[in-house]
Amino acid sequence: MSLRRSRLRAGSVLAVCLAALAPATAGAAADPDGRQALQRQLEEFVRSPGGPPGAIAVLRTEEGTRVVRAGVADIRTGRPPRPDDHMRIASTAKAFSGAVALTLVHHRVLRLDDTLRKRLPQLPDAWGEVTLRQLLNHTSGLPDYSRSAGFLDELRADPRHRFDSRRLLDYVADQPLLFAPGSEYRYSNSDNIAVALMAEAATRTPYEELLRRLVYRPLGLHSTSLPQGYRMPKPYLHGYDVEPPAPPEDVSEVIGMSGVWASGGIVSTPADMTRFIRGYASGRLYGRKVVEQQRRWIEGAASEPAGPGRNSAGLAVFRYQTRCGVVLGHTGNTLGYTQLIAATPDGRRSLTFSVTSQITESTGAERLQRMRALQENFVCALLRSKGE
Repeated sequence: MSLRRSRLRAGSVLAVCLAALAPATAGAAADPDGRQALQRQLEEFVRSPGGPPGAIAVLRTEEGTRVVRAGVADIRTGRPPRPDDHMRIASTAKAFSGAVALTLVHHRVLRLDDTLRKRLPQLPDAWGEVTLRQLLNHTSGLPDYSRSAGFLDELRADPRHRFDSRRLLDYVADQPLLFAPGSEYRYSNSDNIAVALMAEAATRTPYEELLRRLVYRPLGLHSTSLPQGYRMPKPYLHGYDVEPPAPPEDVSEVIGMSGVWASGGIVSTPADMTRFIRGYASGRLYGRKVVEQQRRWIEGAASEPAGPGRNSAGLAVFRYQTRCGVVLGHTGNTLGYTQLIAATPDGRRSLTFSVTSQITESTGAERLQRMRALQENFVCALLRSKGE
């Protein structure tokens, strides 16, 4: 929901890719684990025209945690980004609603074949045959409320407007499904609103409480929350709208979270997101049988924005097949922030990659390509580190 549209600026995707693929040299021998190379590449990305003011990556392996950061968390003070800084996690929050739903499936409170008609009969009858499975892998056909004229008009009139999060689907309730359920893939914010509502209906428990009981506590997340308002807990990574030659504009608290709720409203930290993705990718919350269902991949279906390598969609998780191996995770972007969380399928190695501006195909295709190439370099460093 960018309030300003960034112009496409020149950049060299090729340079990033060639740097990663170049043969070993004397300089590489002096940097055997690639630490200096990753640091240099992240700094170059931040300094590039239209680059984010700040970036932080947390790599976790069997050997421990490594933090790579560049730029600043706050232009005004100049302090560097830290793993305990709060940030808007955007659509990586969809993995959290997935974690809630799949845990309830594991406990047989929900079924993947449960329909909207069964669990949410108040929704339009035309949507009734949509299943939880189809919501989780974005094959439902639900129209996206966040693209509706009524929703966008209210957001433009007052970016901090307090929406009724549980009535967001009302904005598209007069619309039919975009396609027959299960017949196509189309990423939609409506899907995860419906997932949260199904979880609430099945348990008679608010979604926020389900997050606390089923995700935050089991995975040890102490700095993660789902706010309704626009304020950020301190300390936080300031998010910026970047449109050269104008100076970056701080947009951290421009919009409220009630209008995105379960589709992207969570606030967390790089440290908490590291703990989350390690537990989520491994299926620690819901066991082998549910994991098998979750990892039925739709080839070529990408997250938004696309993650590194070749993307495929599962149930509230994506597979990123890179030149160095496979990781599972999710991406997200919102005003001021772009996110990637990923881990090996066993959860032993993980990457959290956060930048403080919104980078999308529509606002900067070349910048997005550069970021994806950089993310792939970080994934390669993660997978190639000692202890493999």
